[in-house]
Amino acid sequence: MRALLSGICLGALTWALLASPGARAESLPEALVKAYQSNPALNAERARQRATDENVPQALAGYRPQIIAGLSVGLQAVRDQLPGNVIQSATLKPWQIGLTVTQTLFNGFKTANSVRVAELQVQSGREALRNVGQGVLLDAVTAYTNVLANQTLVEAQRANVAFLKETQAITERRLNAGDVTPTDTAQAEARLNRGRADLNAAEVNLAISQATYAQVVGNSPSQLRAAETVDRLLPRSREDAIALALREHPAVQAASYDVDVASTTIRVAEGSLLPNVSVQGSVSRSRDTDTTLGSFGTDQASVIGQVTQPIYDGGTAASQTRQAKEVAAQSRLVLDQVRNQAKTAVVSAWVANEGAKIAVSASESEVKAAEIALAGVQKEAAGGQRTTVDVLNAQQDLISARARLIGAQRDRVIASYTLLSASGRLDVKTLNLKTPDYLPEVHYHQVRDAWHGLRTPSGQ
Repeated sequence: MRALLSGICLGALTWALLASPGARAESLPEALVKAYQSNPALNAERARQRATDENVPQALAGYRPQIIAGLSVGLQAVRDQLPGNVIQSATLKPWQIGLTVTQTLFNGFKTANSVRVAELQVQSGREALRNVGQGVLLDAVTAYTNVLANQTLVEAQRANVAFLKETQAITERRLNAGDVTPTDTAQAEARLNRGRADLNAAEVNLAISQATYAQVVGNSPSQLRAAETVDRLLPRSREDAIALALREHPAVQAASYDVDVASTTIRVAEGSLLPNVSVQGSVSRSRDTDTTLGSFGTDQASVIGQVTQPIYDGGTAASQTRQAKEVAAQSRLVLDQVRNQAKTAVVSAWVANEGAKIAVSASESEVKAAEIALAGVQKEAAGGQRTTVDVLNAQQDLISARARLIGAQRDRVIASYTLLSASGRLDVKTLNLKTPDYLPEVHYHQVRDAWHGLRTPSGQ
C-alpha cells in the first residue's frame, strides 16, 4: 500500500513539484529566450535577411556614377621606313593613364523599379524571418513540454515498477503461505517485466526529447518548471482568430509582398524596350604612344552624351516581360493558397486547443476514478474477494490513465501556443519575453545608403 500511494501521489504531483522553488529551475519563458537568441536556424535566417538588405544599395547604384581609372605601361620597338629609303627607329616606353566617369540619366525607369523590387524583397524577407521566428519558438515550446512530460512519465513508471515489485514480493510470500497459486506469482512477474519495459521506453523517449531540447534551445535541460498555457493572449473566437491570421500572419504578409515584387518586376522587364540616355566624361594622358614618331605625347578630355533606342534584340526583352507576367499570376495564386492554408491552420489549431481542454478534464476524472478503483480492489483483495490479477489490472489502468493525463497536459500547452502561432502573434513582444527584440530594420538602414566599404556593420 505504501508503494501504491507513492506511485499515485508522485505521478499526480510531479508537475507541481517541478515548479517548486527548491533548486534553480528553468521556466518556459527562459527557454524561449535562449532559443530566440541562439537557435542556429533563426540566426541563419537573420543572416539571410541581412544579405537581402544588400539588394537595395545594389539597386540604388544605378543612380550613381560609374568611375573607372586605367593605366597601361610597356616597352615597344619601332622601325619606320620613310621615302628615300630613310630608316627611322626608336625604342618607346609608352604609358597611358585615364579616368572615365559615366552617368546614366534615363534607362527606361529600370533603376527606379529595381529599387522598388529590392525594397519589397526586404519587406517580404522580414515577414519570412518573423515566420521562422514563430516556428522556432513553437519548436522550443514543444521541446520543453516534451521533456517535462517525459520526465513526469519516467517518474510515474518508476513508481509503477516499485509498486509491481512490492506486489510480486507479497504474492511470493502468500504463495509460500499457501494463500495463492503459482499462477498469481507468474502474473505478478509478467506485469513487473512489462512495467520495466514501459520504464525503459519512457527513459528512451526522455533522452530523445532532451537531445531535441538541446538542439532547439541551445543547452541541455535540467529541472524544468511547470509550463503554462497562453489562453490570455488568444483571440476570443475562431472567427477573430481567422481574421487576425489573414491580416497579420507573416506567411500571408510575405506572400502579399511577393505579389508586389512580381508585379514590379514586369515594369523592370518592360524598361529594356525604352531608350537609354547617358553622359560620359573622360580625361587621359599618354606618352610615347605614337608609332609614327611624329608626336611625343597626347592629352585628351571629352564629354559625350549618348542616346540609344533598342529596335530588336531577338525577342529577349519581350520574352522576359511575358515571363514576368506569368510569375506575377503565379504569385497571386500562391497568395490565395497561403491564405487558405492560414485559415485551415487556425481552424485546426482552434479545434485542437478546445479538444485539449476536454482531454485534460476527462483525463483528470479518469485518474481520480482509477485511484479510487485501485484502492477498492486492494481492500477487496485483502479480504479474499479479488485476485492478484485484479489488483495488477487496476494498477495498469491507473498508470495508463496517468500517462494519458500527462500527455493531455502537454498537448494542452502546445495547442495554445500553436493557436497563437497560427494567428500570427507568437513573438517576443506578444509573449513579453525578457530579451531585446531582433530588429532587422537596424541593419537595413545601416547599409541602405552606403556608397562604399567592404566591412559589414558587425565588423566582418
